[in-house]
Amino acid sequence: MKLILDAHVVLWWLQDNRQLRSEARRAIARADVVWVSAATAMELALKASRKRLRLPEPLAITIATDGFTELQLTVEHTERLATLPNHHGDPFDRVLVAQAQVEGATIVTHDRAFAQYGMPVIWT
Repeated sequence: MKLILDAHVVLWWLQDNRQLRSEARRAIARADVVWVSAATAMELALKASRKRLRLPEPLAITIATDGFTELQLTVEHTERLATLPNHHGDPFDRVLVAQAQVEGATIVTHDRAFAQYGMPVIWT
């Protein structure tokens, strides 16, 4: 199984937050690949720069330490993004949808707006 983590899931994983349900934790622990998108890294970096978030360590270290994999944004991802219906207003989350569709991945999220895209989701 290939997973893409939404930004809040990355944070909950780092904080060992109980809001991340055991089903989601097991899926992350057992997945063949767990991606953290460049879009998620950008979203977290922007929040940190605005002092709305404090990361305990650089995200690149977290990704490597926890066995996650960086998912770069490709031209194919952006082409898919251009074809998506506008069910979700958050541009970072729309990128995750496009990436999941292109890569055949499941998104791990708490955000119910992803359901409108008819794609596999693991709910937190």
